[in-house]
Amino acid sequence: MYKIGIYGLGLIGGSIALALKKSLGSRIYGLDKFHQKEALELGLMDSVIEEKNLSEMDVIILATPVDSIPKVALQVLDACKQDALVFDVGSTKSKIAKAIKNHPKRGNYLLAHPIAGTEYSGPQAAFSTLFEGKINIICDVHETDESLLKRAKNIFNKLKMKTIEMNSTAHDKHIAYVSHLSHISSFMLGKTVLDLEENEKNIFQMAGSGFASTVRLAKSSPQTWTPIFVENKQNILIALEEYIDNLNDFKTILYRENKQKLKNILQKTNHIGLIIDKIEAQNG
Repeated sequence: MYKIGIYGLGLIGGSIALALKKSLGSRIYGLDKFHQKEALELGLMDSVIEEKNLSEMDVIILATPVDSIPKVALQVLDACKQDALVFDVGSTKSKIAKAIKNHPKRGNYLLAHPIAGTEYSGPQAAFSTLFEGKINIICDVHETDESLLKRAKNIFNKLKMKTIEMNSTAHDKHIAYVSHLSHISSFMLGKTVLDLEENEKNIFQMAGSGFASTVRLAKSSPQTWTPIFVENKQNILIALEEYIDNLNDFKTILYRENKQKLKNILQKTNHIGLIIDKIEAQNG
């Protein structure tokens, strides 16, 4: 039974805590400067961990905002014991990899990103089955000690995730396209409607399920997503340029009422639906 310390007990950290308490029977030691009292009251952790006690932990999980992880990772590596596993669950990886590259305990660290979440945030949003059937990306695995990598994979299996490997640079590029861009699109669609539609009653009465599902991600926490967008700025800007080009092309085609070209674009883009259907079928 591992002694597990978790930094950050919001949706992701809190859900990991609940899942590992359930599947491993582990005692969870937590640290969260924003939600500590609430996390204790909700039973996400059994007790608060002091930094001086980090050396007692077998596993330390970093679930803080991504812009804080490089600094926290170095502090934790300094304090942890020689055979402790340390991993983060942030959605950007390159800056963390660069920060810890030359640390003497680099082998203790694993870069991980569970592709899981909801539009809700905070300890009250946590639930134990969040990760079941989800994809988990682990990066630069050759840098992690083999025995600790095995320990990490055992934990991910207990969380019922499907783990794949990738290098940190490729991770940040691809995640910008399939995750970060979709959140930006949702936020900006919501903003556009709010800017154009002065009467909220009209939104309430006329918005269908398509609109609701498209802007669902706009309910996501600004405290979580602001640092993610900034940390992965270079890849997101490339994705945004392509997205804006496509929107401008659509605008021109619509202005010219080129129905055949518009239909061809829509039909070609229908292919994404086949990919989504295949993913959903694989996930059961």
